[in-house]
Amino acid sequence: MSLPAYKQNFVKDCVSAEALKFGTFTLKSKRVSPYFFNAGLFHRADLLRSISSAYAHTLKAHGDVNPDFQWDILFGPAYKGIPLAAATVDKLADLDMEKYGKKSYSFNRKEAKDHGEGGNIVGASLKGKKVVIVDDVITAGTAIREAIDIIKKEGGELVGIIVAFDRLEKAPSATDDDGTPRPSAIGEVRKQYGIPVLAILTLDDVVEYLRGLGSEEDLKRLDEYRAKYRASD
Repeated sequence: MSLPAYKQNFVKDCVSAEALKFGTFTLKSKRVSPYFFNAGLFHRADLLRSISSAYAHTLKAHGDVNPDFQWDILFGPAYKGIPLAAATVDKLADLDMEKYGKKSYSFNRKEAKDHGEGGNIVGASLKGKKVVIVDDVITAGTAIREAIDIIKKEGGELVGIIVAFDRLEKAPSATDDDGTPRPSAIGEVRKQYGIPVLAILTLDDVVEYLRGLGSEEDLKRLDEYRAKYRASD
């Protein structure tokens, strides 16, 4: 299997925790998918360690080959992004204290606090800082654009986004099965903002993992789904 060790470990943990399941699932888009990913199941201590370590390795790997990728703060949009940002900063320090030991995290409040220090942001101030958003997935892109607006409003500079899983799937439309090429929600965000959007795992990684296991039936169904809905970006 050609996947890096951290990806192999993470996908194994996803399957073990049933955060990645194979079968028949009707998505919100009404597509019938042969797999389902739910990062919300990573609430146990060992699983939080797994996903935050995988985020950390993904960020480090990108930074190692792209030295111009510099950032100061991991921003976790409320609510799911909050523990992900905090835990990932901790794991990055474990990987390289000299490089990442002074990195920070922050997150937004859903409702502004009108007493004490006030404001919408908890943790590091975003003003004048280079910021990376950490979240579980990008589906329609609405939530991530809200997070981007918060960062801009607070005076931060968005330099990247990292998610746990990229379906590599074209955005749904009214004529969903007509074979028309379309970009993914992630591809649209990448193009609109001109920033890297990283993912721990992609659908291609999952296919590679199943190919290594020899899971012919699941692999065939994933290959067919991937061919039908693959994004053009």
